[in-house]
Amino acid sequence: MDVLRPHLININGRIYRRNIIKEQHYEEEEEEDFSYMNPTESEDLADETCDTHVIEQTDKGFRCAIDVPSVLYKYIIGKKGETRKRLEFDTKTSINIPKQGVEGQIVITGSHKAAVLSAVTRVEVLVESFRKKQPFTHFLSFPLNDPKIQEGFLRFKDDVLKQCSQDHGVEGSIFQSPAKLHLTIGTLALLNDNEVRKVSEHLQDCQSFIRDITEGKPLPLEVTGIEYMNDDPAMVDVLYAKVNVKDGTDKLQVIADRLVEHFVSAGLMVREWNRVKLHGTVMNTLFRKDSTAEDAGGPGRQTMSGREAFDARNILKTFAAYRFGEFELNTVLLSQRYSTDCTGYYTSAGSINFS
Repeated sequence: MDVLRPHLININGRIYRRNIIKEQHYEEEEEEDFSYMNPTESEDLADETCDTHVIEQTDKGFRCAIDVPSVLYKYIIGKKGETRKRLEFDTKTSINIPKQGVEGQIVITGSHKAAVLSAVTRVEVLVESFRKKQPFTHFLSFPLNDPKIQEGFLRFKDDVLKQCSQDHGVEGSIFQSPAKLHLTIGTLALLNDNEVRKVSEHLQDCQSFIRDITEGKPLPLEVTGIEYMNDDPAMVDVLYAKVNVKDGTDKLQVIADRLVEHFVSAGLMVREWNRVKLHGTVMNTLFRKDSTAEDAGGPGRQTMSGREAFDARNILKTFAAYRFGEFELNTVLLSQRYSTDCTGYYTSAGSINFS
């Protein structure tokens, strides 16, 4: 790490320096130690206020309870409890953590308010850092599984296999499931039911601006044409259908970008791109390796190692303007990764309608 340009983390408007310590590991991950950039002196900490947590005064001193998903407890405890011991020693506090797998609150107590605040801050930074390493569990989606689009997709699949199956890597297993055709808006790592509920509530807050954009009506879309993601059409991992609003406006893109902006601002989503890359995946080599694999994110989320690409040159030449169909989009869904509902689509944890 460059000591003159340390890695910084912004949490609730405060800036922290991250120091890497290599003596402890969590499943091959480095444990990360965090400390204040400014202020660092205990007398300065005493003047700080805690905007996100309530520090209560008790008969024995001060107390603060923090909501932390149970999957992150191990990062606060550390190997043989060393991380918690160091936090308690450094801040002169006591940190009570529920049993692994039991959802609850981490309770921090201490004789001085500044000490409790310091411990709260350090726990928050640990949680924020290791949260970013968790795989995503949910994603916001525009479903493309309208019966007309599914029918068009199945025709496309049959035609491709009839005309291009001799091309390297082209075979039936790399096609998307027709019932799971979708556009991904953004991905989220939601680590317990409370977080799922919170995101669902935030999604409801977005309904008014979406209806302003769509004028309270479903959005007529056309799914026409195909495109690939990488630079070499002879070595393709993802082939996708292009989706556009029938009237030629960018309303769908505006809705997607506004949704991402809302969830990023709320601290619930990490921005991957300046603009959402809307793509309806129709072929993905992830499916070849694992029939349960899913395409629910942008190319930045793909795992490229060990994948066998396919030669898409003939497909692109023959089906460049392929017409999958038209339909009216009327919903945004909070979809659960690795799930299937009674329709064959992803299980929904929340939704809003355009009309």
